[in-house]
Amino acid sequence: MPYLGEIAALITSLSFAFTATFFTFGGRLVGSEIVNRTRLLFGLALLLFSHRLFLGTLFPFGVDGQRWLWLGLSGVIGLSLGDAFLFQAFLWIGPRLAMLLMSLAPVLAALLAWVFLGETLNIGQMTGILLTIGGVVWVILERNQHAPSENPSPPRPHFGIGILFGLGAATGQALGLLLSKLGLYGGFSALSGNLIRMSAAAAAIWLYTLLRGQAGNTLRQLTQRPQSLPYILGGAVFGPLIGVSLSLLAVQRTEVGIASTLIALTPIFMLPIGALVFKERFGWQAVAGTLLAILGVGLLFLS
Repeated sequence: MPYLGEIAALITSLSFAFTATFFTFGGRLVGSEIVNRTRLLFGLALLLFSHRLFLGTLFPFGVDGQRWLWLGLSGVIGLSLGDAFLFQAFLWIGPRLAMLLMSLAPVLAALLAWVFLGETLNIGQMTGILLTIGGVVWVILERNQHAPSENPSPPRPHFGIGILFGLGAATGQALGLLLSKLGLYGGFSALSGNLIRMSAAAAAIWLYTLLRGQAGNTLRQLTQRPQSLPYILGGAVFGPLIGVSLSLLAVQRTEVGIASTLIALTPIFMLPIGALVFKERFGWQAVAGTLLAILGVGLLFLS
């Protein structure tokens, strides 16, 4: 099928937009912490099923300790801590702006790889980094430039700290990507690597939950608000199962730069979702800043 990789990348981007939407609704019902804990269990179950279906084994047993170290750290930092920041950012600044801040993750990953792995950045890539940062800053500043007559979105008292949480989420994902690269040496299966990452993240966050004595409260909240479970499950399906699987197919069937750029279009899909589903109000500056940020990401990957 022609353009299969490009189509898979576009569907991946749309899937991640649905994931953000589902997790936002789930978080409004039971809180971001419970969403994070529960979706890791759902995601782990879905990845175990996928690993058995596509690779013939339930789990990649026999993996050496060094690979476990890098992939495990990647999961804890990227999926536990980073996504904990992200889910709270969904509630405080909305999924549209939170996902736009996540477009900084590849920028931060490129900078970290430049510092710690000795990877070089050419002029085009540095220009892409500046465009992405500029676009994100432009969108953030747009919030304070609405006139009262323009019917702005309802005030968000935690907007400033929400921006910091979004930046923390992007940093966590960037560190997770960097550590994943170290753990996927030697052509190791990306699906197996993702399963190890998810396993480590779920183990870490549930150990922390048990030590805090919050396991019972988590189950109680889910029992009292069972309507949150379809949202959390929906987010897990569109994220770890559909999104990640199609992203692997996209990278396999087309150039990595093209696939990465198309996958990074999630903030574009979040614009109509933000307007129609979350009733957000934003002006042309938000749209232009989002397009500028996406252009920067594309330039970073394609240079």
